[in-house]
Amino acid sequence: MKKIKLTQDENLSIRVSYPLLPSDQQRLDLYFSLPDEMGISAKTLTEEQYFHHSIQNHSAYYSDQLHIPLVRSRFISQKKGEQSDYRLNLNLYSYQIRTALDTDIKQTLKLKESKDFYPHAIELAEQISGLLTKLRRYTPSDQKLRAYFENADNYLSWQVEQSFLKLLSRAPKSTEYTSERNFLFALCRRENEYRDENHYNSQVTLSDPNRITNKMRLLQRLIEYGVVFQKTTKNLNSYLNRIVKGTVTAIIMAFVMVLVLNARTNFTEVTIALVGMLGVIYGLREIFKEDITRIIWRRIQKGLPKWKIIYSHSVNKSKVASQTIWLEYIRNKDLPPKVDTLFQTRRQQNKQAAQLLHFRSETKVNAKSFLPGYDKIQQQIYFNLTPFVRFLKKGEGRLYALENIKISKQAVERRYQINVVLMHTDKQKQQQIQRFKITLNRSTIINIEAIDVLNAD
Repeated sequence: MKKIKLTQDENLSIRVSYPLLPSDQQRLDLYFSLPDEMGISAKTLTEEQYFHHSIQNHSAYYSDQLHIPLVRSRFISQKKGEQSDYRLNLNLYSYQIRTALDTDIKQTLKLKESKDFYPHAIELAEQISGLLTKLRRYTPSDQKLRAYFENADNYLSWQVEQSFLKLLSRAPKSTEYTSERNFLFALCRRENEYRDENHYNSQVTLSDPNRITNKMRLLQRLIEYGVVFQKTTKNLNSYLNRIVKGTVTAIIMAFVMVLVLNARTNFTEVTIALVGMLGVIYGLREIFKEDITRIIWRRIQKGLPKWKIIYSHSVNKSKVASQTIWLEYIRNKDLPPKVDTLFQTRRQQNKQAAQLLHFRSETKVNAKSFLPGYDKIQQQIYFNLTPFVRFLKKGEGRLYALENIKISKQAVERRYQINVVLMHTDKQKQQQIQRFKITLNRSTIINIEAIDVLNAD
């Protein structure tokens, strides 16, 4: 799938990302097949709980040319352009550097051979040094603008050091590339000394890992201003929900009043029996009101969108895009034929009884053009899988084997599989569909595998 990607984000989360063009409109459907042994259902994990606690949406300007920031150094020069644009141009440049660095670090870590790893790491270090030099070439004299510059410079310097230290900690061990390792170590030391010379961080902050990390997270959010869109989430069915609750309550109250009047007619005086009967009637009302309301509400909202997210530019507050979201448990008969076919391609022993959770997103881009240098925005949706594994068994098992007359044992971990079918529909109604097998345990995702229909498991 070229346009859309499903990848692992953190230990127990996945990320779906795809580009959006000006005036674009796209639809994304994700079908999660959750084995019954996970204990997930509408009773244990409601759609509202999962959406608000475990699904995150992120939209920002994006460019495929990650290695050459499109917001060139001249755009962050005070001598060219309006000063009011300085912060936005600075953030675009800084955000592009960070995105390129994160992407290249991940690609370099995939290289397991020293002969491939170190030349690629050196090239990356030289590129990032050049980009930082361009940034620092235009240090503003205006104190207000200088504050923006120092925040971006401080964060990028720290991020570069941390990224290359992470790279070196996972680098292949080899004595033939000592000079390359020293070159990378020198880059890390140079950035550390640069921040000390400019007094970017106090000694109290530097001495506490939590404080310095949290400060850098704050600086990261500051450089996203104007690049990452602000979002506002609206509940589409709040008024309908109130109407349903009110109607159900009115009907139940009318029924209760009929029972009360009948009881009062049969008992001419206030007796213990009358009081007891009234208590039973009102007790039954409280017992069944919530259940009846929930059943009716689930039937009414089936197939209806539940949330709408509005994305706006953080500088001029203009509306950039809107995203409408559906999330609900469905039955097998509700699956589209193409999706059902992909689920059925599994081998017979892998077809477990499962709950089906359907996520659907329709995104419409309102902007007819983007900022100079950017021809698309990137939509990212993060799904945290932690709620899916909270009921799973802990610990490891043992595998025993007989070797001659000795019994050996090996520790084995319990693993589980979630099948996910992703279906993407673009503006021209062209569809891409793919099944993924996610293997995980209670603490991390072991593997994400795109399943070929011809080699379905």
